[in-house]
Amino acid sequence: MNIILLGPPGAGKGTQAQILVDERGMIQLSTGDMLREARTSGTEMGKRVAAIMDAGELVTDEIVIGLIREKLQGDAGGGFIFDGFPRTLPQADALAALLEEVGQKLDAVVEMRVNDDVLVERVVNRGLEAAAAGKPVRADDNAESMKTRLMEYYKKTSPLIGYYYAKGDLKSVDGLGTIDEVKDRIAGALPA
Repeated sequence: MNIILLGPPGAGKGTQAQILVDERGMIQLSTGDMLREARTSGTEMGKRVAAIMDAGELVTDEIVIGLIREKLQGDAGGGFIFDGFPRTLPQADALAALLEEVGQKLDAVVEMRVNDDVLVERVVNRGLEAAAAGKPVRADDNAESMKTRLMEYYKKTSPLIGYYYAKGDLKSVDGLGTIDEVKDRIAGALPA
């Protein structure tokens, strides 16, 4: 089964993806992780990624699709979870073409809906908890950064919700509640 987890920053996508990895043997394809891995791999693609990132530029969709292609051609485990990709309509089209090219399909797109005020509070609390525990605090774990990240999400990524709804792939779940409550809602949204 191949799924996309959609939702604003701080919605809990990473936590829920890890549960799907642990319980269903799925493989999480996080673009951030793939870029970091490629950067240190020493491969030709890795050298391109490192040069772009070192210059402070954004990695192109073409490169990200290339990294995803490499992963899709490896062990599929229990399927793939796309986390952080696609973020834009052109990326969604590119992913659809890539899946078709490698003989796979998208089984579900799960949108985790969470109230913006709750997200801001959640991220601020995460920063406070890290500081209290003597752990490093992410530079963007504050209210202003979170509001900026949310605005960027809504501008670029929210059109995907309509795109996947029109294709009949979108399942929306309430992202508020305990980790287990949200896990159960996601399980209920996935094909049997």
